[in-house]
Parts: sequence; structure tokens; C-alpha cells
Amino acid sequence: MDTKISTAQKVQTSSHARWALLALAIGAFGIGTTEFSPMGLLPVIAKGVDVSIPTAGLLISAYAIGVMVGAPFMTLAFSRFGKRTALMLLMSIFTIGNLMSAMAPGYFTLLLARLVTSLNHGAFFGLGAVVAASVVPKEKQASAVAAMFMGLTIANIGGVPAATWVGQAIGWRMAFAGTALIGIAAIAALWFALPKGERGAMPDIRRELTVLTHPTVLLAMATTVMGAGAMFSLYTYVAPALTELTGASNSFVTLGLVLIGVGFTIGNWLGGRLADWSLDGATRIFLALLAAIMFALPLAMITHVGAAIGLLLWGGAAFALVPPVQMRVMEAAAEAPGLASSINVGAFNLGNALGAATGAAVISLGFGYAAVAIAGGVLAAAGLALVLIGTRKPSSLPANCGA
Repeated sequence: MDTKISTAQKVQTSSHARWALLALAIGAFGIGTTEFSPMGLLPVIAKGVDVSIPTAGLLISAYAIGVMVGAPFMTLAFSRFGKRTALMLLMSIFTIGNLMSAMAPGYFTLLLARLVTSLNHGAFFGLGAVVAASVVPKEKQASAVAAMFMGLTIANIGGVPAATWVGQAIGWRMAFAGTALIGIAAIAALWFALPKGERGAMPDIRRELTVLTHPTVLLAMATTVMGAGAMFSLYTYVAPALTELTGASNSFVTLGLVLIGVGFTIGNWLGGRLADWSLDGATRIFLALLAAIMFALPLAMITHVGAAIGLLLWGGAAFALVPPVQMRVMEAAAEAPGLASSINVGAFNLGNALGAATGAAVISLGFGYAAVAIAGGVLAAAGLALVLIGTRKPSSLPANCGA
């Protein structure tokens, strides 16, 4: 009798976990779509608000800066609520921001709307990771967190290309409006799938911020910034780069975004496997690979076949960095568990801003889109140098992340 009850309880718990992870993944899918879809719509948006493509690229930088600044503050502000309420409120901000983007009359109001949208990003992933880990047994917590983040990579296969197609065929405003609908779906899913829970407690802010000033933490974050900067230097301008270098049509640009998304998903899996072997080793391998691919991309993108293969490989190398650099930051910040997740999100999005700004500078100086990929390769090489410097300095922090 007891065995039957125990089995039934396990089945029920497993079912609840699957629904909870699905709800979190839907939110991650929406966030991934709104973060990355402007890359494929830059020419359309630039024309719609009457600015240059480099100026439109600053919309991506603004989003990234909003994530970086908002992540810790929003995490602390919403930690007093129950997790379900906090996550639903964060997705409400997401929905409002996308609706503001759809209705923005000009460039500066669109810039403000992107800032509003970005405020939910870091806190959602930070609190969502805690919830994902809490609904499964301890030995499955890493897989649960990965399941939530899988929504982000799948967004690059389905959500971003779909938003790009809508933006090109109907208008970029409709792309943002459609993304807002994903936010509404995520709110409903979170309400149905997650338990109400208890109100949270405020973390020890002073202690955690002190840990974040440790040189090992700062060096790990700087590596994340360089890796993400390399990725976004090209990703921000991939649509016009394909148009100029490859002579790509709108349909090929959409295909290119799908291939990048497939590369992201494969890279995320591969990066996790190699990170289990060695965090520093995996980070060195993928930074070196990313740099080499980006240096070769200007030649590969001369032809459609070369561009397709190059973007797939580039996407794999770029996102394969995410698991090892995330774990390196969490390991270095082992004594600050409350903000560990938002640290990596903030560092990643600082790299997003750096990459977009680097690409804009290269284009504005007249070097062309081929030089954007080369500039990204330089950032990846700089990240590799930081890893090599870091591995020569023994850390005074505990060896495991203690999460």
C-alpha cells in the first residue's frame, strides 16, 4: 500500500515538474525572441524610424545595458514576493515593453520601450533557475535549469526567424506585438503550473556585493563579456552583413537565422558536456574556435553555401561558451548564491552591448561588414587571453559553487 502511494506521489511530482519547466521555458522562449529578433530586423526598423543601421543597432545595446543594470535591482525588488507572483510580474513587464515597442512613434520612444522590456530579463532567469531547481530531485537540478534555458535556444530556431519573417512581410511593429502575445501565454502558463508559494526573504546584500569585487569573480565576468561581445558584434548586424557580403534575399536571411539557432542549440549541449570535463579547458577551446571561425567568415560569406556552413559553425561555437562561462562565474562567486545567476546574465548582456557598439563603430568608420566579423574575432581572442591569465592565478575562493 505504502509503495503504491509513494509511486503515485512520484508520478504526480514528476508531472508537476514537467509543467513547471514548460511554463518557465515558454517565458525563456519569449525573452529570447524579443532579445534576438531585432538583429534580423535592423534594416526594416532603421527605415521605419528613419535612422541609420548603426544607430538602430544601439537599440540592441540599450536592451543589453538595461538587462545588466536591471538584473540585480529587479531580483532584489521582486525577491520579497512568492516566486510565482514575481515571475508573473516580470513577464508582465515583458509584455508591456513589447506593446510599447509596437506602438512607439519614433526612435527615442522605441529606445525607451526596449529599456522597459529589458528590465525583466535577468531577474526572470535568476528566479526561474531557483524555481526550476526546486521542482526536481537534487540530482536532476542542473538538467532542470538547462530545460528552462532551452527555451532561449529554441527561440533562435523558431521565434526569431518567425519574428523576422513577420517583420519583413507585415512590419516590425507586428513582430513586437506578436512577441507580446508570447508574454501573455507565459503569464497564464506560470499561473497554472507553479504553486503560489511563500513570500521570499531579502538576501544579505552587503556580503554578496563584497564577494563580487573579488578579482577572480571580476576576471571570470570579463571573460563572459569578451565571449558575448564576440558573438554579438556579428549577430547584431547579421542581416545587413548577409545582404552586403552574400547578396542574400530576405528568405535566405531567415534561413541564416534558423541555422544560427540550430548552432546555438547544438553548441549549448556540446558546451555543457565539455564543461563537465573541464571549465577552463572548454572555455579555452571554444574561445579559440570562435575566434578562428570569425576570422574566416568574411571569406566564407562570399557564397551562399559558405555563409550557411559558416553561420551554423559560428552559432555552435558562440553558444557553446555559455555553459562553461556561466559555471566559471558561479564558481568564482560561490559565496554569493543570491546574485550568482544575475551576475552571468549581466556580464553576458554587457558583452551584448560591447559587441553591438563595436560593430557600429567598425561600420561607421567605413571598414564594412567583413571587418565586423574580424573585430568579433579579436574580442574572442581577448577573452582567451583572460582565461589564460586567470588559470595562472590560484583562487582563494572555494573550488565548488556551493549552490
